[in-house]
Amino acid sequence: MLVQVNTDRNIEGSAALAERVEAALREALGRFSGRITRVEVHLSDHNSAKGGANDKRCLLEARLAGLKPIAVSHEAATIEQAVDGATRQLERSLDSMLGRLRGR
Repeated sequence: MLVQVNTDRNIEGSAALAERVEAALREALGRFSGRITRVEVHLSDHNSAKGGANDKRCLLEARLAGLKPIAVSHEAATIEQAVDGATRQLERSLDSMLGRLRGR
């Protein structure tokens, strides 16, 4: 499973941030690693220096072998919370979609 982290101009895209995001995704989605070919992570800060509640956004797009991509997003006060929320949503979406496919 390849993890690609992208940030907008308002988020400092450090190697440490990419490593933390990748580690969180691998831990949460490890059981799906045989089906997922790539996860694209898009991190953004809507309000930049102005601040504000829930202005950090994490968009996750999982590409699965032989299936259409799944995209989820979550907004929160911090990047870590946004990544955590989006990861939980993606995990639930994958559980649901792959469960339906197993049922066929």
